[in-house]
Formats: sequence, C-alpha cells, structure tokens
Amino acid sequence: MAKFLNTTGISYLLEELIKNTSDRLILVSPYLQLNNRIKELITNLNLQKKDIRIIYRENKLHPDENNWLAGQMGVRTSLCNNLHAKCYINEREAIITSMNLYNFSQQNNNEMGVYITKVADEELYNDTLKEVQRLLAISEEIRVTVQKVAAKAAVNTAKQPTGYCIRTGVPIPFNIEKPMSLEAYRKWEEYGNEDYPEKYCHFSGEQSNGETSLKQPVLSKNWKKAKETFKLR
Repeated sequence: MAKFLNTTGISYLLEELIKNTSDRLILVSPYLQLNNRIKELITNLNLQKKDIRIIYRENKLHPDENNWLAGQMGVRTSLCNNLHAKCYINEREAIITSMNLYNFSQQNNNEMGVYITKVADEELYNDTLKEVQRLLAISEEIRVTVQKVAAKAAVNTAKQPTGYCIRTGVPIPFNIEKPMSLEAYRKWEEYGNEDYPEKYCHFSGEQSNGETSLKQPVLSKNWKKAKETFKLR
C-alpha cells in the first residue's frame, strides 16, 4: 500500500531510495540544486557504475550544478522543456511528490508525496515506471559540460545582461529592481519582506549566506563592479 509522506518523510526516504539503488535510478525534477548529501550518494552510485538518469527542465541549472554534473561522466541527463512532474524511482521503490530536487524546497517549503514499493503495489509501481520511461523517451538527452555552459552564458550576455535569482540562484536577466525569478518572487510575495535574507548574489551568482535581500540584491563586495558593469547609479 502506498504511504503518505510529509516534507521530512520525503527528504528521508529520498536519500534512502538513492542509497539503496542496486541497478537503476531515475530522478525527475524541473529544478536541480542538490544538497551535498544527495550529491555524495549519487557520486557513490556513479562510482559503482549504476545506471543513473536525471530528467530536468532546460535552462534551470545553477552554475554549481552544471560543474558538478559535468564531472559525473556516468550520469545521463535529459531535458524536458515542459516538465512539471517530480518523481524519484529505482528498481524497487518510487516517490511521487511535490518536492523538487532543490535545496529551498527541502528546507523551507511544505511538501507532500506518496511512497510506493514494487512488492506492496506492483501495478502502481509499474504504472509509475511506465510514465517515467515515457518522459525519458520524449526528453532530449544532453551531456552537460562546463564549456557548453560557458558558451551559452556568453550568448545570453550578448542578448541581455545576465544575473541570478537571489533566492534560487538560477540565471535570469540582470535587473536590480527584479532580482528574482517569477516563481521565487511569487513565494516572496506571500510575506513581502524586502529585508528577508536570501541565498545568492544577483550579480555574481555566488552564495550570499543571507547577506542579500530584495532590498539589497548584490553583495557589498560586488557592488562597485556591478555598478561599473551595468552602469548603475
């Protein structure tokens, strides 16, 4: 029988699902910003030459995730532009959930999901696996490389100044008055606190450890360079 999961249960069982993979792991999540623990577990599976697939939404990777994925040569990644589903599955168990593979979701959001095992719910497990395999079939497999990310960033810069969402770290157009992605801004709007500590510098994309906010989206150490680069007053 499927088991209901709250936020804590999802985080715990997700780690267990990854750790207990003996053959194949498929992670389906629009957003990727993995915590160190999950990266370590995936790296360990990769060293054991397990079959690891990740399906995510295009252009939503933070530079840190690009660089990490580029170093995981055995991890196969696929892009699905209209992906909204979140599902994590191995050869014996699956989690269908609202939670992205994303630090903010795991630490701050109220999430829920269901845990399925092949032994207890074989038909439900097989239906889930079939849908995940369909997503793999319609997605475009791509090899993430540091060089490719750098080239893409250069193209984006030529079109419009590139910045980073101060809450999620994803690349967005640089705009000192709009330093969040639309999704992050909608979350911020629930409370509307301009001084609320955020996680990234809008100019550099580096972690700010709470030293940025909607009111001050650029780290103090980067402000002079940001003003020069973007002709700010």
